[in-house]
Amino acid sequence: MTRLRGRRKDGLENTRRDMLALGIAIAAIILFVGTGSAVLPDIVRQWIDGTADGPNVVLTNALLLNIALIVFGWRRYRELRVEIDTRREAEERARELAEIDPLTACHNRRSATHETDRAIARAQREGKAVAFIMVDLDNFKQVNDLNGHQAGDDVLVRAAERMKALLPRDALLARLGGDEFAVVYPYDRHSPDHVEQFVSRLIDSVSAPMAIQGQQIETTTSVGVASGLSGRHGERSEIDAQVLMHQADIAMYHAKRQGKNRFYWFEETMENELRFRNQLETGIRQGVERGEFVPHYEQQVDIATGRLMGFEMLARWQSPDLGTVGPEIFIPVAEEIGVIAELSEGLMRQAFIDAREWDPSLTISVNISPVQLRDPWFSQKLLKLLLECNFPPQRLDIEVTESCLHENIGVVRSMITSLKNQGVKISLDDFGTGYSSLAQLRSLPFDRIKIDRSFVSELRDEDANSQIVAAIIALGAGLDMPITAEGIEDSKILETLKSMGEMKGQGYHYGRPEPASEVRKRLAKEGLLAPAHEAGGVDPSADAQDVTPDERRRSA
Repeated sequence: MTRLRGRRKDGLENTRRDMLALGIAIAAIILFVGTGSAVLPDIVRQWIDGTADGPNVVLTNALLLNIALIVFGWRRYRELRVEIDTRREAEERARELAEIDPLTACHNRRSATHETDRAIARAQREGKAVAFIMVDLDNFKQVNDLNGHQAGDDVLVRAAERMKALLPRDALLARLGGDEFAVVYPYDRHSPDHVEQFVSRLIDSVSAPMAIQGQQIETTTSVGVASGLSGRHGERSEIDAQVLMHQADIAMYHAKRQGKNRFYWFEETMENELRFRNQLETGIRQGVERGEFVPHYEQQVDIATGRLMGFEMLARWQSPDLGTVGPEIFIPVAEEIGVIAELSEGLMRQAFIDAREWDPSLTISVNISPVQLRDPWFSQKLLKLLLECNFPPQRLDIEVTESCLHENIGVVRSMITSLKNQGVKISLDDFGTGYSSLAQLRSLPFDRIKIDRSFVSELRDEDANSQIVAAIIALGAGLDMPITAEGIEDSKILETLKSMGEMKGQGYHYGRPEPASEVRKRLAKEGLLAPAHEAGGVDPSADAQDVTPDERRRSA
């Protein structure tokens, strides 16, 4: 508002200056006419007759002054006109910069808010509704990273052109920032299917391949739609641009979480989910700082003899607000918000300290997040952690999921080689659920294959088909890789696996995951604590750096 008043004030001042210059010129012309009528005839007679008597000197000087004023006034008037035209062009340009996105020529966030409020008011007068459609390009960062920012800009321009081509006359398109667009779409409130048809066409159009800088680039879109209702129908509430933008944003992120390249109408339950998600994110960040994430341990047993071979570390979150939370809840969130590496490092440090109390023959297995495998320095960080905790690398088994092999094959190969050179064992986890090839299994030096629990659990059925499990076991034998079967839930599964060959197994049949204190009690009963801990010679809470490798070997 202040800026607008300033513009009006400048415009009024320019008008006054404009009129003043023009007034001076007009006044000078009037004086010129009056003075010239008295002086010019005398000057003409003098030229014609050649007489010595000339016109009145004062009137002559006044005439010359009038001529000078006319020239000055007219010139000044023209200069002011040029100045005013230039300023008007600059103001129009400034307005465009303030309201129009310079890259795509769409409305920007600021003008979109104003135009949406106008569209809402117009729709209410006409008995219509307004759908605010939030459009976000999926994985746009990868387009920039792989093809460069110029290609990314070209994709944004092309996407905007495709969306504009679909817009009806009374709709508008805005770029809210980055790869996020919005469409303000008036429609008949009784026909929300018209909105859905438009959004479906929009998704198909934007997702079509784009020829950018000699390359074919494909990008999908996630779309959220809001109209002031909960879903397609419902009780209409008082809305404005900010409310619609907020609701559409929530629906768009819901579409991303549901797999991307789709759309959802906003529903009130989504907002509740978002609040819980924000609570979860905040709790995870605080929990990492406070040490609320603790390791639990699941037994790994030789299924033929029943001898305990080691444990797999499983994460648990002891939340003061939510209680004990399983990894299937917090691990995906921790990966998305970028704290999984810090969380995992804290868990592994505690697990290595706990495992120092166990008999040296017992191993510990640790799952590695796909996000961590994207870090080229992961193996160095892990080896440094082992050194800090004085934990023998030969007792550690790192589990890598099969799905990680495709997107990070180069990094995974380097990481596996580096860790194996230091004695760490590497297992291929969840085998059978991904798309690893025999060539990858041969080229990557895995030490063990873990059969996914989804295959093992099928063995409990009366008409169970054990061919897949048998094939994996045969493959492991052919590649000289031992097998671990996870998900052994009952004796029937165990007996079936025993008939198939030698392997390690884990699952609820052997007991549920336990905290370190319960594991220590179990091992103490079975005589599987390290000798120094049985005698109470080493404080388990002592810093790992206080115990040298030689002292550990002597105590063991």
